[in-house]
Amino acid sequence: MHDPFPLPVRWQDAPSSLTDHPENIQRLPSGATPPRLDLGGDLRKVAEVYRRIPSGRLVVLGRAGSGKSILTIRFVLDFLETRAPLDRVPVIFSVGSWDPTAVALRDWLIDRLVRDHPHLTRRAPGGATLAAALVDADLVLPVLDGFDEIAEGLRRTALEALNTTSLPLVVTSRRGEFAEAVQEAGSPLVWAAGIELGDLTLDDLAVYLPRTARPVARGRGHSGRGASWEPVLGELAAREGGTEPALARVLGTPLMITLARTMYSEAPDSDPMEMLDAERFPDAHSLEEHLLAGFVPTVYRHRAAERTADGRRSPERDWGAERAERWLGHLAHHLSRLDREQQDLAWWQMGDSLPLPTRVMTVVVASAMCVAVSEWLVALLFTPYTIGEVLLLGSLMGSVAGLAFGSVYGLIASFGAEEFEPARVRLRLPGAGSVGRRPVRTFTARFGTVLLGGFVMGVGCACALVLQRRLYHGLPLVDDAVIKGMLVNMLAFGLIFGAGAGLVFGLLAALEAPLDISSAATPAGLLSSNRATVRRQVLVLVPALTLAIALVGHLVTSLLQGVLGPMNWKVSDGLVIGSVGGVGGAFSYALSFTAWGRWVVLCRVWLPLSGKLPWDTAAFLDDAYRRGVLRRAGAVYQFRHIRLQHHLGRVFREQQSGYAPATFTRRG
Repeated sequence: MHDPFPLPVRWQDAPSSLTDHPENIQRLPSGATPPRLDLGGDLRKVAEVYRRIPSGRLVVLGRAGSGKSILTIRFVLDFLETRAPLDRVPVIFSVGSWDPTAVALRDWLIDRLVRDHPHLTRRAPGGATLAAALVDADLVLPVLDGFDEIAEGLRRTALEALNTTSLPLVVTSRRGEFAEAVQEAGSPLVWAAGIELGDLTLDDLAVYLPRTARPVARGRGHSGRGASWEPVLGELAAREGGTEPALARVLGTPLMITLARTMYSEAPDSDPMEMLDAERFPDAHSLEEHLLAGFVPTVYRHRAAERTADGRRSPERDWGAERAERWLGHLAHHLSRLDREQQDLAWWQMGDSLPLPTRVMTVVVASAMCVAVSEWLVALLFTPYTIGEVLLLGSLMGSVAGLAFGSVYGLIASFGAEEFEPARVRLRLPGAGSVGRRPVRTFTARFGTVLLGGFVMGVGCACALVLQRRLYHGLPLVDDAVIKGMLVNMLAFGLIFGAGAGLVFGLLAALEAPLDISSAATPAGLLSSNRATVRRQVLVLVPALTLAIALVGHLVTSLLQGVLGPMNWKVSDGLVIGSVGGVGGAFSYALSFTAWGRWVVLCRVWLPLSGKLPWDTAAFLDDAYRRGVLRRAGAVYQFRHIRLQHHLGRVFREQQSGYAPATFTRRG
């Protein structure tokens, strides 16, 4: 979001103990005397300051809320504006999610580029992805924001990993955490210069705060602008040089000034003089908590509806401050309940806030409904069964399918591969260009995975048919002929569904191509492109699965007849069974094993039913971004500051009864 009131951000040289030797920073030969490196400037000249550093490595230090993230954004914009043809392209990476013990820096950068720019999965002439080619060709300038947000036990390892590279980069961190990592590693960031952001002064406040205040009606001959801040600034000036009030210390960072501006300059009937109440706010911490607590209610106050592009008034989205704070608190708490605290709020991971048994149950219910409805529709239209028999058969088939899909989902989760990331591909017509992937390896991997799930589904269908005949026609279950027939059907249906589905999903890989360059620049864009991808997959899967099951069924029964005895698989029967498997299987797959499907089931249905998220979660997230509560970082959202995230998560946990306290995994 564009800030109409830019804050002054200034800095001084970082302590020499946290930077490398001047001759190393300037890349001078041994014995050369380094000239003084001038790193002075302000926010408007940050790109110019960076260009003065021969090594191209810069560390930006500052306390929480001092404007480090603001500086990185300004740096990227200014650097791009003055970029020469051969210069690297600066890209901001929220480095707090990097685990240097598990992923090398190069690979992590590539993964983040692909996540935010799916078109970079295209293959370069050498076979590597475009993302890998850009990193390996040294065309990306990493701006690693939030080194201090890396897990405490991993910061030393992260610094050591950065020191094994000569990659030009910019790193931001709180001073204390970075100094601790330097001490543990026994070395600063090699070849890196450093600057440290300073606190804002009373003069800065006197210039900035009055221009943010609303006009106030006053007597004739008096200006109304800035009147609400004049008493506060006067009181702070009067105490300057004596006992420093808590407010002066708190308003030393851009974060707290922004919160104070939002609560008092932009909200009617608010008086900033209350922040000088020493009994109510005895220290800086209590005052900071007050500003953090008041931010969300202030930005979610009632607002008039805006007009749409065609001139009509759009429906007003008045979420309500209390509900919005509860929903945001759930999301903040969700980020602290992952394997370790995260900042990236990805729409495809929001359902992970639910316990695993709940997620498995949603897979069972969703797939059971898909298969049951498809069985009812197909059987009523194309079979002579009675309505009662159709309803019973559909219910049994749906239940079996739900258990089968749920079992496969549970197995995937038990091996730690439960996360379903957004599809980075789209369907294409044959001959529309090569993806550059290894088709045999891709086909084999998908065929093997789907074969197991399809076989389980086929075995369940055979059991459901026997149970249906027992319940509806009264046939015995304990009978040699019945048991033999069920075993034969279990094998046959298992092979038919497993091989048919495996063949379809394996061949589907040949129709995939990287997403277009404009398809996923934002979270909403990635969600939209994945919705379109899943729809196209369903349109292809339904007829493909139908025909595959029918044809594979004919082939399997023909091969097994000589071994297992006479088997019946008419063309009409094959098409009916194939239609049920095609429609039910395609929709079950879409809702159970795609990122968009899990988003729909969990974040559009289940979590709203429990009151933890609104019904239109995507609109709420976009609205929170426009109100300044969230910011966008490529394909994900982040809270505008980690302090706000911590505050909302803590308040949410305090208000929930019986919550599971957040735990963090410290590695290293």
